[in-house]
Amino acid sequence: MIFEDLPTTPRSEELLDKAFSRAARAGHAKSGHEAQLSMLTTAANILSDNLQNVSTSWPDFEYDVDPFYYELADAIVDVDRLRQALSEVTWAGRQIAEIRSEYQSKINDSNLEVARKHRKQAFARMADIMDEIEDDLRAVGDARDDLKGLPEINVDEPAIVVAGYPNVGKSSFVNAVTRASNEIAEYPFTTKGVQIGHFERDRIRYQIIDTPGVLDRPVEDRNDIERQAVSALEHLADCVLFVLDASGDCGYPIESQLELLAEVEELFGDAVPVITVCNKSDRSTDVEADHYMSVAEGENVEAVLDAAVEAVGFEPDLPSREDA
Repeated sequence: MIFEDLPTTPRSEELLDKAFSRAARAGHAKSGHEAQLSMLTTAANILSDNLQNVSTSWPDFEYDVDPFYYELADAIVDVDRLRQALSEVTWAGRQIAEIRSEYQSKINDSNLEVARKHRKQAFARMADIMDEIEDDLRAVGDARDDLKGLPEINVDEPAIVVAGYPNVGKSSFVNAVTRASNEIAEYPFTTKGVQIGHFERDRIRYQIIDTPGVLDRPVEDRNDIERQAVSALEHLADCVLFVLDASGDCGYPIESQLELLAEVEELFGDAVPVITVCNKSDRSTDVEADHYMSVAEGENVEAVLDAAVEAVGFEPDLPSREDA
């Protein structure tokens, strides 16, 4: 996953302590101007290299981050604030590198007493810069901690999103059609796990995703973060299976379920096909739907899955003879 391997972000004070303690050790090993230059170079290199690593370890949100993950990240952290913080960290690394170059010349061109003063001035300026970006480093570190837990979803594989009120049989359906130990990933902003299953058709691997806490209740009941997570699903879904329970055993009247269905259809519009499926058909079929099934009885489950695959209409990019 794009944010999973981000390194831990050091705090400003922690990085300064590391740089200056290493510089002191480097200075003790030498004498005269050479000691002052070694201290300056060691401290500046540690600071600028670490700050550069912080910046370059992040993907470019404009070019490298899929819209699904961009929306999801923005739901959890303020991406604009994060990008600003990363920009400040990059600036700080460059400033410290410039200070290193500036004071290397000053130390070389002065007597030893003045050289020590120049080195101390350089350290003070580096410390000031690190103080300036203290909040930025903390913001980057907090964002890293929040985003590394995003569910791992392959945006290059076709995705079928399962929607509908709780207890209508969504998880049972995902378990039935994947017949495997499905992954349960956590959204950082909810205690409910996102269930992700996989199956294959004609050598194509499909993802089928149940998102409890997101597409299982009316829009007015969702908070701002959950609404943005729904927006992220617009970029991910190639098909939506909306599961209904006409029997009422789920605890929600069919009228409420149909209202939620209308919201989902409006949300995805014409871009993503929405297939309605009446589950628990062994108990009731008293609702108009595209398909009827009973996961508990194993009736028409595969037919529903086949309909979803057909609606997705995924065609892999195969190399042409010209590319060969």
